[in-house]
Amino acid sequence: MNTAALILAFSLQLLIIIVASQIMGYLAKFIGQPKVVGEMIAGVMLGPSLLGLMWPEWQQSVFIEQTQSWLYLGAQLGVGIYMFLVGLEFNTALFKKQVRSALAVSLAGMLVPFVVAIILCIWLVDVPGLFTENISFTQAALFMGAAIAITAFPMLARIVYERGLAGTSLGTLALAAGAIDDVAAWFILAIVLGSYGGGFLLVIKALCGGAFYGYIMLTKATTWLQPLANHVQTRGKLAFAPFMGILLLFAISAYVMDWVGLHAVFGGFLLGVAMPRGKLTDILTARLLSITVIILLPMFFTYSGLKTELTLLASWQLFGITAVILLASILAKGLACWAAARLSGADNPTAMAIGALMNARGLMELIIINIALQHGIIEQGLFSIMVVMAIVTTFMATPLFSIVYTQST
Repeated sequence: MNTAALILAFSLQLLIIIVASQIMGYLAKFIGQPKVVGEMIAGVMLGPSLLGLMWPEWQQSVFIEQTQSWLYLGAQLGVGIYMFLVGLEFNTALFKKQVRSALAVSLAGMLVPFVVAIILCIWLVDVPGLFTENISFTQAALFMGAAIAITAFPMLARIVYERGLAGTSLGTLALAAGAIDDVAAWFILAIVLGSYGGGFLLVIKALCGGAFYGYIMLTKATTWLQPLANHVQTRGKLAFAPFMGILLLFAISAYVMDWVGLHAVFGGFLLGVAMPRGKLTDILTARLLSITVIILLPMFFTYSGLKTELTLLASWQLFGITAVILLASILAKGLACWAAARLSGADNPTAMAIGALMNARGLMELIIINIALQHGIIEQGLFSIMVVMAIVTTFMATPLFSIVYTQST
């Protein structure tokens, strides 16, 4: 197939992806769900689980193998920029207010899922189609623990800000605990990737390199970028050259995190947190948000959906495993965070709301399982199971939170 034909095929893919994600996104909003829930479902629908099941020849003729690398590039770019935007919204002042309670909630939200993951892996590690054959029990348990413990921080932040809870005890505690959980989960994934791909030295490189780079970004980079922020604040606009410079910084930050052994999205998030707040962050959000959420992120959901085969779960064994993982994940994360919040002094409705919010996995889960599949840690069966877990727990979060929040007001 020549270049012109490939471009035409990819353009058709983009059109289908955008239309499907917008339709499902608005349907999700219509029933009171975040738009991202509908977009996640749209990605699965375009893969072999629905479109490929109903019209397999047409689905394969549209999502051809030759353009998969293009779709992958757009997907990774979308996730990276989105995490940069999440970093721009992250309020470090609110984080510092409740750091002790947040540490208690996040610690419980990590430890209990890891205990559950160890118990699950005693059973699951030898089941065909879940983990690759050469993975050790420790690596499998660490991955499962990180996958169960991770929180949909971008969605959590969106709910908190949309409900006007950003300055409240509930909103601050949830945001801080979610951020700590996700950072810890990424570091644990780095340990798995390092130990699986190249041994102890790569683990040390990931942990030390990531910690050092995070220290530089969170303590020095804001000062370095402040003159640019002051200039933009005075002029009221961001010129093309400094805008491209920020995108170059984004690319460098993503590359550094990928080089040390962490995922590139972590670099985008750190740069976003480090950006001085004010007119600069407002302009960056306005310029990048639309293209990211309308075009690039749906490419990521579709790329994940093309690798999700829910038909694999039709067997009683895998269906049972799915149900067990789903139930164990919900109870381990939700109850642990609720209990920790109560012990930290929160009233029961607030603690229940935190448990509901922290229990959603969303986009972060899809990122972590895509990395695991790409690096050969898990196989197609477990990938599909974890996609189901990500969608169900994300779908649950908003209605559960609404019930609890109504009770507390």
